[in-house]
Amino acid sequence: MVSTERRSWAALMALCACFFMVMLDSTIVTVAIPAILTGLDANLNEVIWVNSVYLLANTVPLLLTGRLGDRYGPKRVLIVGLVIFLAASLWCGLATSAGSLIAARAVQGLGAAAMTPQTLTFITRLFPPEKRGTPIAVWGAVAGVATITGPVVGGLLVEQFGWQWIFLLNLPIGAVGLVVGLVVLPDWLPNGRIRFDTLGAVLASVGLGALVFGLQNGQHYHWGTVIGPLGVLHIIGIGLLLLGGFIIWQRRMTDEPLVPLGLFANPTFAFANLTHGALGFAVTGMFLPLVIYVQSVLGLGPVESSLLCAPMAVAAGAAAIVAGRVGGKHLIMSGLGALAGGTVLIAALAEPDTVPMVLVPGLVIAGVGIGLVYSPLTAAATFGLPGHLVGAASGVFNTSRQVGGVLGSATTGLLLQVGLSVSVPEAARQTARSLPPRYVEEFVRRVSDAANTASQFRQNGPEVPADWSPSIAARVRDLATDAYALGFTNAAKATLVLPVVVLVLGILCAAGIQPPSGNAKNLDYRPEGATP
Repeated sequence: MVSTERRSWAALMALCACFFMVMLDSTIVTVAIPAILTGLDANLNEVIWVNSVYLLANTVPLLLTGRLGDRYGPKRVLIVGLVIFLAASLWCGLATSAGSLIAARAVQGLGAAAMTPQTLTFITRLFPPEKRGTPIAVWGAVAGVATITGPVVGGLLVEQFGWQWIFLLNLPIGAVGLVVGLVVLPDWLPNGRIRFDTLGAVLASVGLGALVFGLQNGQHYHWGTVIGPLGVLHIIGIGLLLLGGFIIWQRRMTDEPLVPLGLFANPTFAFANLTHGALGFAVTGMFLPLVIYVQSVLGLGPVESSLLCAPMAVAAGAAAIVAGRVGGKHLIMSGLGALAGGTVLIAALAEPDTVPMVLVPGLVIAGVGIGLVYSPLTAAATFGLPGHLVGAASGVFNTSRQVGGVLGSATTGLLLQVGLSVSVPEAARQTARSLPPRYVEEFVRRVSDAANTASQFRQNGPEVPADWSPSIAARVRDLATDAYALGFTNAAKATLVLPVVVLVLGILCAAGIQPPSGNAKNLDYRPEGATP
């Protein structure tokens, strides 16, 4: 009995290592955005896609990979996903262009999608119902801590070794997880065969991909034509229609649908998924403007910005320990409220000349909020699920977070780009009042163009015409720095409003989560026909 229990905990550590990498890579890129912009000569839209394409590729297949685990066994699917993830991480670290990095991140996301549902599925099989609370709490704590540890670890790596190492870090962690997983994870094989919902997978994949592409690239294409007769709004409309068709198809499928709608007959599972989506949206949407702000406006280096976020990670870890022991919907609601309150405080204190340490209280409050949510939310969502739906349920629950993260990244990136297009020219006009009139329009144009490229992150500012006098050129560079700092700060503050609104909706959803009741024996999730 003791040896079996120890083996289960060893397996849990391997699962957590895999899950830690997946969650870490969802936020670790944000702190490296300025370095990637300059290192690959990319624009802001391309670098946002580096993050969004990972979230998108990690999201869409989750519904399918959860079922793959039910059909071929969770160990086999997890190992294949881990190998793909590690190979793609190496590709990311060796990328020499924005396009290559985006492609590598897409493959990395596919590997992550294969691993994620299996981690939660394994927990429900490795531990008996009466001992499952602590492992689920650990799994949830890993999600919370890894999410906000990303910028901390990323900053240290970017400063000391270069942005490539935020991806290469996965190689030693993944190698250890791979060896331990091969040795200690049991190879459960289901007896029955599961039919795949191919049409459902296509509808969900193409629909979500079109929606995210349209939202994120709308500003890039000026909300006009993308290719041929297709415009941005057409692509968004197509995405919404396909997602609507997916829902209709799932309602009509009676034999192994991709998303068994019977799962949502349980109100707690439904509300927990909505809450999970809101949390994923808010966390992803919060980090993007925040990390760029502290580096490009406040002038912090990657290490300094990571140290600024360190108290947030510590607070999340401490809160996760408490949450794992307490649980309950009121703790979830309190955590979401704390995250919203911390975000509001950060936005209120953010100014071009803010002393960075002033932001720490807001970051700590937000960290406590994140730490309080993940464990009790996971426990609520997984309580009492029928055995034959465990793979699908795990896929759905993880998909809800990832969908929220994808939409959070896309819409926050959109709002940030729109905000920059408005606030930076306005700030440039304000700061240009001290220039001779004949330089004003050229100054405004060049500062506005620099706002969406790597040039605003270079210390010498945007380029100036060669025929301008040295004194005017120096004055222009100083004013350009001031204009960008003011314009980006205003845009970032406005962008942070959206995650707060989504968190309020998440609190309303969490209010619908009901406390567990009934016989604990109903918690045995082992699929029928599975052979241990």
